[in-house]
Amino acid sequence: MSDFQTFIGGIFDTNAYLVKTRAGEILFDAPTGTLDWLEREKITPNLLLITHGHIDHIDDAAKIKKRYDCKVGCHSDTVPLISNPDFFKQFGFFLESEPVEPDFLISEGKSQEFLGSSFDVSLVPGHCPGSLCFFSNEQNLLVGGDVLFAGSIGRTDLPGGNHAELIENIFKKVLVLPDATTVLPGHGPVTTIGEEKRHNPFLRLRG
Repeated sequence: MSDFQTFIGGIFDTNAYLVKTRAGEILFDAPTGTLDWLEREKITPNLLLITHGHIDHIDDAAKIKKRYDCKVGCHSDTVPLISNPDFFKQFGFFLESEPVEPDFLISEGKSQEFLGSSFDVSLVPGHCPGSLCFFSNEQNLLVGGDVLFAGSIGRTDLPGGNHAELIENIFKKVLVLPDATTVLPGHGPVTTIGEEKRHNPFLRLRG
């Protein structure tokens, strides 16, 4: 049985998820307004994991790290996006967020422990370099960032995006999960692997 809460924040309606583990609460991503939500609900996150470094997913990350003294983890390819305040300006994007330095880096691999619970971590670039998906076999839950949505996939027209790479990675690393797996996407409603296999038009048009 999955045990999570959802917050939707920022101008892009970005999802943050709070997932309960054996030893505390993991917050996945930190869109604008997440800190206010945590304080309002009297929630104390013990760990912040970043699925990828796009601004709409990390805008409150520095504030949350300071407020709760919680560790922040991400992939090495994500570090320049979240630690350099001028990173996106070179591509003509002028949205700004407070930079945050990760406390540890996360690589692709099976059975990685976060707060006493095991997650299989997959590196799934194509939408954004360093995109990570976190799968809990115990909860049959995938925190997928902007890789796979209900009826859609992550956009690939931003810097570092690659449509063919994203599709290939989805088939190799995401759709191999059980059909009943609950998918928590970075935007939009919750879905399942089976639902997307059957009805997602971007996946049926592969190739």
